[in-house]
Amino acid sequence: MKTFLATLFVACAGVLPAHAGGLTLDAARQAMSAAVAAAQRLHAPGGSVALVDDGGHLVMLERLDGSFPASAAVAIEKARTAAVFRMATRNFEDAVSKGRLSLVAVDVMLPLRGGVPLLRGGVVVGAVGVSGAASAQQDDEIADAVAQAFNAPPATAAMPSPAPVAAVAAADVTAAFAAGKPLLETAGYKVHASRREAAGMAEVHTRDTDIVYVLSGTATLVTGGTVVAGRETAMDEVRGASIDGGETRRLVKGDVVVVPNGVPHWFKDVGAPLLYYVVKVTAPATEMGGSR
Repeated sequence: MKTFLATLFVACAGVLPAHAGGLTLDAARQAMSAAVAAAQRLHAPGGSVALVDDGGHLVMLERLDGSFPASAAVAIEKARTAAVFRMATRNFEDAVSKGRLSLVAVDVMLPLRGGVPLLRGGVVVGAVGVSGAASAQQDDEIADAVAQAFNAPPATAAMPSPAPVAAVAAADVTAAFAAGKPLLETAGYKVHASRREAAGMAEVHTRDTDIVYVLSGTATLVTGGTVVAGRETAMDEVRGASIDGGETRRLVKGDVVVVPNGVPHWFKDVGAPLLYYVVKVTAPATEMGGSR
C-alpha cells in the first residue's frame, strides 16, 4: 500500500494544485532553496526533498545529485505524514523505537525522521520531507533547517535615520531677508529668504518646485508660456528675457503660489521691496532625468 501511495504521489507531481490556503508555489520555491543550501552546508552526499501543502498534496520535489532513486518516494511520504498529522515524523520513529510497534501498521504514516511541518502564523500550511542524505539524522537536520527558515518572520527593512531638525534664529532670518539669500539648502529641499527690488528674468527650474509665500510688497507674476531667449545659466536652470504668453496674476501680502518644476515663471514687475519665502522641493535626478 505504501509503495502504491508513493508511486501515485510521484506521478501526480505538478498536477495536483496546492490545497487552498496552503503552501503556495512561490513559498515552495523559497523553501526548496533553503533545503538545497542546508544540504550543501551539511555536505550531504545527496538527498531528495519533497514539499507538500497542508493536505499532503505534492507541490514540489527535487532530487539532488547523488541521490538513490527510492529517496524521492520516501521524501514524499515523510512530508505527507508531517503535514496530515501536524507534527514532525521523528515523534513517530521515537514512539516505535520505544515499543509502540502498532504505529507501523498505519498505512497513512511513515514513521521515519526527516519530515517536518511548515508553519505560517502558527498554522500548518505544508510540510517538508527529506530522504537520502548521509543519515537519518542529517535528513532531519535538513528538514529542520527548511522549517526554521520558512517559519521565521519576514525581516523588516531598517528605517533610515531621520534628518536632524534645522532651526534658524529670528535675527538670522531678518538678516537674510535684508540681503535676499538662502536660509537652508539640502539635497531634497531649500528655503530662501527672497527679496526683490525690481523685475527679474524669466526662469525655469527643471527639478525644483517653488512654494512661494509673500510676506510684504506686491508683484505681477507670469507663469507658463514660453521663455524668450532662454538659455541654461546653471545646472537644471534656464533663464530668459521674458515670457511669451502664460498666465498673469497679481501677488499681495499673504498670497501663496506653487510653481511646479519645469513651469516657466517671471516676476514681471515688483512693488519694491517684495519679501517672500520660497521653499524649493527638489525632485530626484533619476525621476526628472536631470544631470545631478
